[in-house]
Amino acid sequence: MTLDNLRRSCRGSVIAAGDPQFREAAHANLWNRLIPDRAPDVVVRAADEDDVVAAVTFARANGLKVVVRGGGHNWCQPTLRSGGLLIDLQDLTGFVSIDAAQRRAVIRPIVSNRDIQRALNPLGLAFPTGHCPQVKASGYFLGGGMAWNPTVWGLGAENLEAIELVTAQGALIRASQTENPDFFWAARGAGPGFFGVVTRYHLKLHALPRAIHGSTHYYRLAEAPAVGRWLGAIAREVSPSVELSQFLVQAPPALRAAAADDDGWLCMVTGTAFEDTPEAAGRALEPLDRAPVAPLATERAVPLTFEQLFDMSGALWPDGLRSRVEATYSNHSPGDLIEAVLPLLPSAPSTTSVFLLTIFCGPDVPAAQKDMACSMSSAVYGGPWTMWHEAADDRTNTDWHRAMVGALRPFTVGCYLGESNTIENPDSVARAFTPEKWQRLCALRSRHDPERVFFDYYDGFDAAPAG
Repeated sequence: MTLDNLRRSCRGSVIAAGDPQFREAAHANLWNRLIPDRAPDVVVRAADEDDVVAAVTFARANGLKVVVRGGGHNWCQPTLRSGGLLIDLQDLTGFVSIDAAQRRAVIRPIVSNRDIQRALNPLGLAFPTGHCPQVKASGYFLGGGMAWNPTVWGLGAENLEAIELVTAQGALIRASQTENPDFFWAARGAGPGFFGVVTRYHLKLHALPRAIHGSTHYYRLAEAPAVGRWLGAIAREVSPSVELSQFLVQAPPALRAAAADDDGWLCMVTGTAFEDTPEAAGRALEPLDRAPVAPLATERAVPLTFEQLFDMSGALWPDGLRSRVEATYSNHSPGDLIEAVLPLLPSAPSTTSVFLLTIFCGPDVPAAQKDMACSMSSAVYGGPWTMWHEAADDRTNTDWHRAMVGALRPFTVGCYLGESNTIENPDSVARAFTPEKWQRLCALRSRHDPERVFFDYYDGFDAAPAG
């Protein structure tokens, strides 16, 4: 198959290196503006499943490796490889169907977290989407899916009933627990190392909680370690319906004067209860009112919608920035993690950066292993999200970010593929899985993609990383 044959076969666009629009196509939909000097040989912007089949068939015939862009945050840009063929799924959008009575839905890969809830919430339904409003389903599910209401609903990938995908042999198949189970197991957590192109996701839906309420407590930066140790100590007694997080962030306008001695930084604790009555939500959040230190300010049990949750999350992770992240799992006290990084905070080059720890609540944390590739589970999850505006600031922010990651490393037990720099730190890949699951994933790749049609976690990164 020649390139002209591929163009005639595809409803979508086929753009080769040297074409006038190639650079735009290669960088399309890259959320992180820290873009490395890597590029594919060909970009196929697929219009439908048939285009995906044609692209994989072309790549096999011409000895080109395949990588897929599915609309995640692309923190370390794993969809940009040196050479090969990039399949861009940005036009495979929208819901295929919603069965409200059976609580089932089918979506294409490019539906955002916000748009999933917008479609479902008016029907009294919800799904454990991710937190950032603009992230699309494909990248979210393949990484496992760090979800809202995680200890009740589980990860996003746990709520998939089936997927439809194109294999390395160019076959369009369905996979579930009973059909092609190897693919279903691997797709839920393999991230950018998955050996297929998922074109549809079959979702198991939930009833929309009738009382989503949130509390926010602000503390002086010096109090953050003590607050973290207290949160770690009470987390197992807090209701699993509460999503609990501790942040080191810049103060909101009303508290900037109070945080002036710490260059505007303070500690913010948020709790979001997913309950069915305001009374139940208030009871679930009440333990967070009993901190051992006095807060600077507090907002208690404020009614929220998913739309408002996305607005708040989106404000913390805005579009158009240059970004680095290394989010990890830990069973240490949140206070110990914060104490380890606190000396580095005054030297933070960017006030846009965020340090976040999610503290899982309830008696069953860490969660038991599930029958899928996604492996890591712990009492605490998080790390530094380093974000800045200008290319001139790349080096200072990168150095600061690496220092933060180094300070946390002794406390961590594993990584989350969707929010780790697996390119600069390739050992992070295996650290995202238990040894048994990593071995199984490698064996399945060899079985189902023996010719290595798809890029794995390590191929195609010969160019120097950005920043």
